[in-house]
Parts: sequence; structure tokens; C-alpha cells
Amino acid sequence: MTKMAGRKPTHFLWQVEGKVATIRLDRPERKNPLTFESYAELRDTFRDLVYADDVDAVVFLPNGGNFCSGGDVHDIIGPLVKMDMKELLAFTRMTGDFVKAMLNCGKPIIAAVDGVAVGAGAIIAMASDIRIATPEAKTAFLFTRVGLAGCDMGACAILPRTIGQGRAAELLYTGRTMSAEEGERWGFYNRLVDAAALEADALDMAARIVSGPTFAHGITKTQLNQEWSMGLDQAIEAEAQAQAICMQTGDFKRAYEAFVAKEKPVFEGN
Repeated sequence: MTKMAGRKPTHFLWQVEGKVATIRLDRPERKNPLTFESYAELRDTFRDLVYADDVDAVVFLPNGGNFCSGGDVHDIIGPLVKMDMKELLAFTRMTGDFVKAMLNCGKPIIAAVDGVAVGAGAIIAMASDIRIATPEAKTAFLFTRVGLAGCDMGACAILPRTIGQGRAAELLYTGRTMSAEEGERWGFYNRLVDAAALEADALDMAARIVSGPTFAHGITKTQLNQEWSMGLDQAIEAEAQAQAICMQTGDFKRAYEAFVAKEKPVFEGN
């Protein structure tokens, strides 16, 4: 297994406390844009999380009042217009691999969004399992505004499943900003909280998750993602097998014994 607590990323802030890892993009003076290097380092971090036994949940936090302004205009978009097709495909595959790493890391991910979450920043929020925002959050899948298609990093697959086909189509065709109120009403955001309470609220949610049966949480995340491509019969069978696996864990036995003793179960993630 991999230990992640001592990790020292170059391109974002990383901290692990009580099996909850927090990530803050660290360019607040420019609303935390991504670069080629930060994309790759985030992708590699989430790939490694699959094997981490000291992290059971991840929280993306804002920095300086903003979440993420997407790909940096000067560090990414400028160089992209000079690349050939092979180089461009390598880049778009790399950004897609970041989303796939988030989906397949086996850990619940919470996005705490304040200020702007646009472009790839909106994608990070979208690819998270739970999204909490402030009333000031502004979310935009603005790819068409830079002459690109809305189908970026899984947006055409994930966003319609989250907010519905028509709403997703509107956002992806127009690139307009979705207000925080719209995001909550449409189901993109789980809830809205004041900016002063955002971090504590997200970390409290993460703490509650990691106090639960974390092995089983990993199974839940896997099924939530894999069942997208399954028929109903396949999904029910997959869940039968997944639940049978969870019934062999110590946490299942601990829950039963605690119930009999009229105590709160203490889960150990195995």
C-alpha cells in the first residue's frame, strides 16, 4: 500500500488529517488556473490514491476565494494553438486521464466551491462525488467560448446524468455561467452554505464519510461509476456480488455486534 500523508506536490497544496486529504490549487492571484504540470501531477496523485491506506476521502477546497479558473490562458491555451494533432491528442487524453483517475481512485471526493469554477474547474467539481458551494459560486463549462466543443473531459457523459440532458445541453452549447442557485436547484450542488462555513462543512462531511465503512464506500463509488454502462439486470447482479463481498468484512460483523449491544459501531475499513 502507498502512504500519501507525506506527499509534497509541486503544483498544489496537499494535506492529510484523519484520513481526509485536502487539495487546494495554489495560484490564488490568478483564480487558481491549471497548467500542463498541475494536470499531470493531479492525475498521478489520484492514480496513487487507489493504493493509499492512509486516505479515505478527498476534499477539493478553494483558495483565495476561488475554486479554479480552468486551463491557464498563457501556460496552456497559448502553447496549444502551436501544437500539431498528435501533440493535441496527447494533451486531451492526459486531461481525460485526470478525470478517469478521479472516478477510479476508490475514495469519495467532495468539491467545496467558492468563486469561479469554470472550464476544467467546473469539470473537477462535476467529477467529484459530492459538491457543496457558496451562493457566490459561478460555474461555467465555457469551452465553446474559446472555440471548442462542449465535450471536454467527460462533460457530455457526466453532466447530463447530473442535471439532465436539456440543462446540460444549454450549458455546453452556450458556455454561460450557471449560478449557485441554479446549480443547487438542478442537482449539481448538494447544498449551498455561506463562504465562512464552506470549508468546515465540507470537512465535516468528509469526516462523517471516513468514520463509516470505508471499504464499502469504495465499493459504492465503483458501482456508481460502473453501472452507468450496465442494463438493469446487470446492475442488480453486480450489486449482489458487491454486497456479498462487503458481507465478508469485519465492518459488517462490527455493525451487527454493535446493534445487538445497542452501541454505535466503530468501523475499521476492513
